[in-house]
Amino acid sequence: MIRRPQGFLFALLIGFCSTAIATSAPAPVTINTPATSHESYADKVSDTTGTDDAAQSADAKDPYEGLNRAIFTFNDKIDQFIMKPIARFYNAIMPKPLNQGVHNFYNNIGTLPTLANDLLQFNFYQAANDSWRIIINTTVGVGGLFDVATRINLKYYSNDFGLTLASWGYEKSNYLVLPFFGPSTPRDGIGIPVDYFAFSIYPYIYPQSTRYQVYGLSIVDRRAQILKFQDVLEEASVDRYVFMRNAYMQHRAHQIEENQHLSYSDREDSQPVAEIKNQ
Repeated sequence: MIRRPQGFLFALLIGFCSTAIATSAPAPVTINTPATSHESYADKVSDTTGTDDAAQSADAKDPYEGLNRAIFTFNDKIDQFIMKPIARFYNAIMPKPLNQGVHNFYNNIGTLPTLANDLLQFNFYQAANDSWRIIINTTVGVGGLFDVATRINLKYYSNDFGLTLASWGYEKSNYLVLPFFGPSTPRDGIGIPVDYFAFSIYPYIYPQSTRYQVYGLSIVDRRAQILKFQDVLEEASVDRYVFMRNAYMQHRAHQIEENQHLSYSDREDSQPVAEIKNQ
């Protein structure tokens, strides 16, 4: 039971670390490979950014651009002076096997909100896949440190309450940059506290100091994983704000469409997808 609502507010402050996702790498790109694969990510990002910026801008609803750019700049400064140095230090001191093990652990506990949203969207085939991932990685994978499920072809998939709202009819939502959290929409912003409070393991971790440490490390881990793609972003576009906006909106549109085709019959001719942020 959640005893102190202000716990999430403090977690939000810790969540400034998630600026890394907002400012330092493109939105996750879905690929038809296992979650451990890094191949062709740069190529896919380059393909996305190769599209004419003006055409992409026409597809991105951004009525709050003035405010969004100000928040984007704020987030970028936090990342530049705080999160990027922390992530580099983290990668420098962490042995690679342990680094990957920590990342696998967070992927595993992150499957809990994914599973909950699978069920809310009535994607029962995907829910079965994700249930087996949790069971196998938590047991055979030693608490999720080893991604055994991917090795036996139970591939990683990410879902959230923003996508659930879209499946319930709230598909169109304007682009909105959130302080600390980065690229989003009003719809996806609603989903953040729901996924945290209702579906994640974090509100049940006590004492609270341990909860914030576990949560904070998860953000550092994500930022550290993204470092390898830093050059892709810097070379992809002159206007990083436009690049991030278009990448995020296109990715979410793809996820919404994809979630409409997760039944067993659809899967006979296609493979589950993995997100590059969960390598």
